[in-house]
Amino acid sequence: MSLPDKTVPARLLPRQRSRRPGGRASFGSRRAMPRYTVHVRGEWLAVPCRDAQLTVGWLGREAIKRYVKNKPDNGGFASVDDVRFLVRRCKGLGLLDDEDPLQVALEDNEFVEVVIEGDAMSPDFIPSQPEGVYLYSKYREPEKYIALDGDSLTTEDLVNLGKGHYKIKLTPTAEKKVQKSREVIDSIIKEKTVVYGITTGFGKFARTIIPVNKLEELQVNLVRSHSSGVGKPLIPERCRMLLALRINVLAKGYSGISLETLKQVIEVFNASCLPYVPEKGTVGASGDLAPLSHLALGLIGEGKMWSPKSGWADAKYVLEAHGLKPVVLKPKEGLALINGTQMITSLGCEAVERASAIARQADIVAALTLEVLKGTTKAFDTDIHAVRPHRGQVEVAFRFRSLLDSDHHPSEIAESHRFCDRVQDAYTLRCCPQVHGVVNDTIAFVKNIITTELNSATDNPMVFASRGETISGGNFHGEYPAKALDYLAIGVHELAAISERRIERLCNPSLSELPAFLVAEGGLNSGFMIAHCTAAALVSENKALCHPSSVDSLSTSAATEDHVSMGGWAARKALRVIEHVEQVLAIELLAACQGIEFLRPLRTTTPLEKVYDLVRSVVRPWIKDRFMAPDIEAAHRLLLEQKVWEVASPYIEKYRMEHIPESRPVSPTAFSLEFLHKNFIKIPESGDL
Repeated sequence: MSLPDKTVPARLLPRQRSRRPGGRASFGSRRAMPRYTVHVRGEWLAVPCRDAQLTVGWLGREAIKRYVKNKPDNGGFASVDDVRFLVRRCKGLGLLDDEDPLQVALEDNEFVEVVIEGDAMSPDFIPSQPEGVYLYSKYREPEKYIALDGDSLTTEDLVNLGKGHYKIKLTPTAEKKVQKSREVIDSIIKEKTVVYGITTGFGKFARTIIPVNKLEELQVNLVRSHSSGVGKPLIPERCRMLLALRINVLAKGYSGISLETLKQVIEVFNASCLPYVPEKGTVGASGDLAPLSHLALGLIGEGKMWSPKSGWADAKYVLEAHGLKPVVLKPKEGLALINGTQMITSLGCEAVERASAIARQADIVAALTLEVLKGTTKAFDTDIHAVRPHRGQVEVAFRFRSLLDSDHHPSEIAESHRFCDRVQDAYTLRCCPQVHGVVNDTIAFVKNIITTELNSATDNPMVFASRGETISGGNFHGEYPAKALDYLAIGVHELAAISERRIERLCNPSLSELPAFLVAEGGLNSGFMIAHCTAAALVSENKALCHPSSVDSLSTSAATEDHVSMGGWAARKALRVIEHVEQVLAIELLAACQGIEFLRPLRTTTPLEKVYDLVRSVVRPWIKDRFMAPDIEAAHRLLLEQKVWEVASPYIEKYRMEHIPESRPVSPTAFSLEFLHKNFIKIPESGDL
């Protein structure tokens, strides 16, 4: 994969890890005495092992002894020797045999968990892996780097960083800007100047002057006190995005963080050591204080942290296992780490990218449904859309023409009803360019705002090295991304609303001329009856989720922060809306492919047959009722991974190259082909036509 032109090209660099005998890599230096980090009843214990021939059973017993050592009630055990337990790896949760030697069963400094008999059934049991083990198999340490400068990060870049495809480094220009910014802070401290957040308290305490010998303690207290979020932790992909985006903002050089500290943060990211960040608690001004504080808390070695090596563990142990040291905050650095809109914006990036992907594929799914329902292509005529040249509308109509019956791709199904007496189709088929089109335009609008926010300095106070001063302002206010993401949810929801109506037409025999609920022996079999109900339920839920969160504001911090954006909820619910849209379209995709079965031996166009073949590679036709949820999930996965777009887009682009004048709107206000490629079209690097 190539990186966008605006970023410094990624290049392969050697991994900075030592090698063990036998080729196994280790983090940090090899200890003479192996040590293991053991999780017992919610506590983490470091257990050294003087003899590597000792067994897994010894390690479990020793960990329990250390656990009960300082318990006033002996941990509730009558005798430690009588305790029955299991030992398992935190990485993958594989059970270990008590009799295996430690040097054979475990790596040095590996994380393990002791599960005491009966605990797993107790409501007080705290597992080491609340999010499950699937995350381990998905992570592979990257070898390529993205160079961040604070000015050129794209939504695609950030999503790829979240997926663990790249490590991070700074550009030389960014390093210089960070250093100059820090010089301003050092000068303020040296001269004992009164500056908000550096030599004063925060919020209501802005007029409280802090003694110089307390300035570092001030920053630690800030991080600890503001780490007050609740809810489930961000999954690793989203936490990586959050951390990467904060690094990008710090790289701009307006935050006052030292280059030493910023490089430490980058090392933590590159090791995939991810702090425990609860998803709830931000009101979106002054920035995303609670989630970013949890992020910073892990960086200073407090709270919980996750890595592929350890799973969830105490942050200090996770950092040590990767040869890293906790960050020691200098004056202003706590504030530099926690003040900004990065929670809203990083989740917004994922929302925009997923919205773009499902909007493209919605056109393909709808075109397949139109074929099954024997609709007409006349509604997609070039001249109709040239006289109403909205950008998205023109592009969606073009995609329909490229996929449906034409001289390029004749359809036997279309030929079978060419001389029918129907004049026009229902709105859910005929008006797809108008409805899907505005969704595309909405996504483009929101993407522009989110991209700007990605590369914006959102601290307070701002450090302007060129002027040698700091200025307090309001760039931390999340109203821009909050409003944009509320708009995104409203726009993308319509894809599900219209899709659900098409599912109804597919399932209703009076509208489709197909068997009721797309199954033979109706009555004995129910077919897609309840799958349609699921789609209806998701659409209804979306209607509530589309209520804008940014219309609300509650005064906080003793009325100092008296207007807030509620952007965190805007971002989280936008993602939920988009997930529901994906699931509804997955159901429509399955229903349309099932409808094809009843039209055989007639065939549709070549690109739509390719889509049908893709679906059938993971979901077989319904001959009679079966467990349907796994099939919906399989279709959803195809859409998430953009497989439907991958098989159809080469045909769309081939058609485009042969109809360039046709694909351009006649109005001077309409967008160019370049805009289409940049904002809506992602051409596969390869694909057989």
